[in-house]
Amino acid sequence: MYEGPVQDLIDELGKLPGVGPKSAQRIAFHLLQVEPPEIDRLQSALQKVRDGVQFCVMCGTVADNELCRICADPRRDRTMICVVEEPKDVQAIERTREFRGRYHVLGGALDPLSGIGPDQLRIRELLARIGNQQDGIDVSEVIIATDPNTEGEATATYLVRMLRDFPGLSVTRLASGLPMGGDLEFADELTLGRALSGRRAL
Repeated sequence: MYEGPVQDLIDELGKLPGVGPKSAQRIAFHLLQVEPPEIDRLQSALQKVRDGVQFCVMCGTVADNELCRICADPRRDRTMICVVEEPKDVQAIERTREFRGRYHVLGGALDPLSGIGPDQLRIRELLARIGNQQDGIDVSEVIIATDPNTEGEATATYLVRMLRDFPGLSVTRLASGLPMGGDLEFADELTLGRALSGRRAL
């Protein structure tokens, strides 16, 4: 235990996801050694996050303006919506350069044990987007890209139930299976089972 502000800083850094006690201590002592202008820039960035971050009114991801750059881009395919849990998932899919549609960020996944039900997620907004034509264009496909864990699967199942009554709407789920470069012998049963059921013709 250190005294005063240093220990306070270590405690606060330790609350960040993925930062353990040792990492928090390393970061704190690094910050003690940097020049004051660097501390000022960090402080300014944190202040801007607290005061200035807004979310896209359409998809719910982090944005500079009312609409994020993806929703504001007229070249994006408005007939496809990819549903993800968090804004970081949008960036993960964008890095693939395979998807040219738009997104919908739920703001989490269903987790009744933590008190997160459908009303805490942006599911109503998704249903409204699909039900209302945008510039005369219908949404024809919703890709569910929630995490392949218990909460993500529960969320996907719930969304499928909600979306099945929309006429002409195709609801798909991201395929899951074996990672590139992986060995079959190290794959768990669930992953291998998904890979078998999601196999495709060559």
